[in-house]
Amino acid sequence: MMLDLDRRGLLRLGSLGIGALAAPLAVPAAASLIAARGFTHNVASGEPRAASVMLWTRYVPTSGEARLSWQVAESADFARIVAEGSVTARPEQDHCVKPVAEGLQPGRWYFYRFMDGSGQASPVGRTRTLPQGPTQRFNLGVFSCSNLPFGWFNAYGHAAARDDLDLIVHLGDYLYEYERGRYPDGDLALAQRVIEPAGEIIALADYRLRYAAYRADADLQRLHQSFPMVMMWDDHEIANDAWMGGAENHQPETEGDWNARRAAAMRAYREWLPVSDNVWDSYEIGDLATLFRPETRLTGRTQPLDLGAALAGQQDPAAAMVAFRDGSWQDQARSMLGAEQERWLADGFAASTRAGQKWQILAQQVIMGSVRMAPDIAAMLPAQAGEDIRRMVMAGALAAQAGLPFNLDMWDGYPAARKRLLQSALAADANLITLSGDSHNAWAFDLDLDGTPAGVDLAVQAVTSPGYETYVPWVKPDDLMKVTVAANPQLKWADLSRRGYMTVQIEPEQARCEWLFLDSIRERSTTIAKRHSMQVLRGTNRLI
Repeated sequence: MMLDLDRRGLLRLGSLGIGALAAPLAVPAAASLIAARGFTHNVASGEPRAASVMLWTRYVPTSGEARLSWQVAESADFARIVAEGSVTARPEQDHCVKPVAEGLQPGRWYFYRFMDGSGQASPVGRTRTLPQGPTQRFNLGVFSCSNLPFGWFNAYGHAAARDDLDLIVHLGDYLYEYERGRYPDGDLALAQRVIEPAGEIIALADYRLRYAAYRADADLQRLHQSFPMVMMWDDHEIANDAWMGGAENHQPETEGDWNARRAAAMRAYREWLPVSDNVWDSYEIGDLATLFRPETRLTGRTQPLDLGAALAGQQDPAAAMVAFRDGSWQDQARSMLGAEQERWLADGFAASTRAGQKWQILAQQVIMGSVRMAPDIAAMLPAQAGEDIRRMVMAGALAAQAGLPFNLDMWDGYPAARKRLLQSALAADANLITLSGDSHNAWAFDLDLDGTPAGVDLAVQAVTSPGYETYVPWVKPDDLMKVTVAANPQLKWADLSRRGYMTVQIEPEQARCEWLFLDSIRERSTTIAKRHSMQVLRGTNRLI
């Protein structure tokens, strides 16, 4: 096939770095990252449309700023240039540039590169425009939660070598903000995966250096270089459990003003990645689907609730949990998106179905389906369990008895907002597929609204970050999956122990999700140890 020939041609040029996978290099130290000159972090592309795509690179001259030219061509040898221009890499943008190539043809693969004033060329990237009109198939690769010190980005490496993906969707937690030695702690951090800077990232210079460290990873570079990406931040690009007024991992008394930190994080994100400044957006995939990219953290999210706080100091914990369930948990004013974004999404669902789009895909950060803790988990709690674990499990068990979920940072903590979203999908007669990240585990849910099928939720496992299984190590992963599925009617399947990514193949009458699990993150490998697939037929809003 022509696509295969083009990809082999690109590999022959050496621009994908064939030897990278075989060479387990350590992350460069801070001094090396800061001193790097020229094209320091390869190339990337994103924000694809039918006639345009955003290109990205970073170029550091010996001093000041540098004028770069860029080219887009139909083949890797650049025999026919179809778009070109120039852009300036400036210190105030950390030398990152993001030109938009326009005038392209829909549904086409292209090759692109940058060149400096002396003729030095960047690596060659490959990108794709979105299709227009009748479309029979489109394949997404979906990722979330890549914590560099926990392990190798083998999921990125596996996907980068594929020829059957059209677009990468990253659902957030592209990096983590913690200081060195915290999450992962101690021996859990791989010696070759040392993050920079050493401290927690708070200021603009910190966020920039953390991106520089993550973007130095060979597998992540190859993924960006091979496919366009639609991306969104979750919380760790800023701070853990972020909301519009703060975060669990932000202490104003020692870390300064929250708004200043948030602005620094957002600026570095937009500098270092091929993303637009639109806080939320949508993308038309021919007549096949509308892909919606909302923002669920910084714009309209009210402060997450806390089960522990609801129980603190209560003489009757069971009664306190019921009062919490009937009170603040169901508060109609609590929001994940904010009123303006809720209206945008409802209008978008309606416009998409009126236009004849077969699927409405909501690519967002946190699990939409509902998860209660299985009673068996508390029953199996060992006598020697630590006090923190015992307190967490008992709170989850009490919540389950009251009909409450246990993770209130997910949509489970915002039931009124979730109901409004699902109502808008039903009112539009949408075929809703939500793509969710954040939890570090793989899940598949049917989304019901008062007994009516309203959509499905496909949640991707982490690239490296550990999941639910690490909090209940006394339960075997397969047993944990079985009791959790049994305790949650919407939950149809889960894998609670493996890392990897998922693909979603969209066709006019069905969408098929496949979860791929790598055999290791502690060793460099792209061997797939397990696969699982499910599908949804258009018009059913049900997984099979």
